[in-house]
Amino acid sequence: MRYKTPKIASIIEWSTLLLSTCLVCFFLLVVLWEIISKGASKLSWEFVFSVPTDGMTKGGVFTPVIGTVLLTMITALFSIPFGVSCAIYLNEYAENNWLTRTIRASIRNLSGVPSIIYGLFGLALFVQALQFGTSMLAAGLTLGLLSLPYIITTTEEALVRIPNSTREAALAIGATKFETIKDVVVPSAMPGILTGVVLTLSRAAGETAPILFTGAAFYINRSTGYLNEEFMALPYHLYMLSTQHQSIEEVRPIAYGTALVLVIVVFLMNLTAFYFRYKYRKNEN
Repeated sequence: MRYKTPKIASIIEWSTLLLSTCLVCFFLLVVLWEIISKGASKLSWEFVFSVPTDGMTKGGVFTPVIGTVLLTMITALFSIPFGVSCAIYLNEYAENNWLTRTIRASIRNLSGVPSIIYGLFGLALFVQALQFGTSMLAAGLTLGLLSLPYIITTTEEALVRIPNSTREAALAIGATKFETIKDVVVPSAMPGILTGVVLTLSRAAGETAPILFTGAAFYINRSTGYLNEEFMALPYHLYMLSTQHQSIEEVRPIAYGTALVLVIVVFLMNLTAFYFRYKYRKNEN
């Protein structure tokens, strides 16, 4: 009897995990089916590469797509260098004392701050204090701040997984600490770093609240690419079509088409993360 209890507990744990996984997958499939079934009819090359017209009741999503891509690029240029550098310092150089532990705890707490708070902070700092105005630059920097805690955390976790014996072996053959980190540690941790970075950027690409205060426009009937101007983005465009448009029922098919395009963009970014992870792991082997 003593030997049957662990087996029963294991079966219960396995069944609970399987049930939870099935429930999550079920609701995910329901959401995807709702979006695909109602948005597939609008999806076409013309829809993707045409600008909104007639107050967004006609046309496509080319302007929001361009805005989302440029916004994600600004976010990446700001958050990746600072985030990765901060993680390398915390894991490789900083001493394990109360100050370092406080910094780590603060970074993890910042990961849980609602995105709308980042939007208000970006409004106060970039739009008003630094006088960037409501622009793509202000919105990109705001999303960069939002992404920093996630990039720092995922990068540091990737660096922690590298065994100390790898560092000691490089130091033993005469490499400096900087050379060890640059040539051995970071390349070994690159799959985890890239995965965390791309997943974070894909999350930032779908954010609405931060760009709501810092530069997203309701309607622009031309393709824009200027950093100091307002812009359209897919998540904000979808929000406006679904809740604020004067003819919600008329533009509902366009809203579903926009949602499907956004899902595809995020899916492609996530697929890129898995590709880089597979590529680096294959090179290591």
